[in-house]
Amino acid sequence: MEKLICPSMMCADFGFLKNEVAELDQAGTDIFHIDIMDGVFVPNYGMGLQDFEFIRSTTSKLVDVHLMVQNPADYVEKFADMGADIIYFHPETDQHPARTLDKIHAKGKKAGIAINPGTSIENIQELLYLADYVLVMTVNPGFAGQKYLSYVDHKIKKLTAMKAEYDFEIVVDGAISNERVETLSELGVKGFVLGTSALFGKEDSYQEIIKKLKGESK
Repeated sequence: MEKLICPSMMCADFGFLKNEVAELDQAGTDIFHIDIMDGVFVPNYGMGLQDFEFIRSTTSKLVDVHLMVQNPADYVEKFADMGADIIYFHPETDQHPARTLDKIHAKGKKAGIAINPGTSIENIQELLYLADYVLVMTVNPGFAGQKYLSYVDHKIKKLTAMKAEYDFEIVVDGAISNERVETLSELGVKGFVLGTSALFGKEDSYQEIIKKLKGESK
């Protein structure tokens, strides 16, 4: 099964951001993943508008934005106009999530639902008809370096069984190691947001790591 490699740019070395983007791009990155946090929905602050603008201007690859914010509909047009290809938001932060999904599509972008470990599929099931992607958080959002929450695997299996009916792809985010890329791919996951567990801060080059993850080298 095809694997989409999505570096979590919050984990990149910001002292050398231009080089980081270039190396990741050349190494076979599929989607650059940008976390936006407001300090309210999650107790932290992520990347800023300038970070997004810089990364967008430096690569022709797809760039997504993960809105961990209250009232995400207020941010859709801004990030769509700045060049986001995929926009994720958490439905529990939005009074009218179906309208927000339509708003993303109206801007010609792909729409994604992000679900926390404690968010049940039943709470978002009706929205799946409108979603292109479901971003499954395998840690509680807001901080890097957490441990993978294995009980989320059950949710991933349930979503996999629903893919054909609702026509969406599954992406996972949070403590995704090399081993989990393999096991989750076998379950039906297509996209992998990668941070320090598999990609950043390693001895191997980004090219070597991504080739191994995609099964292009042993």
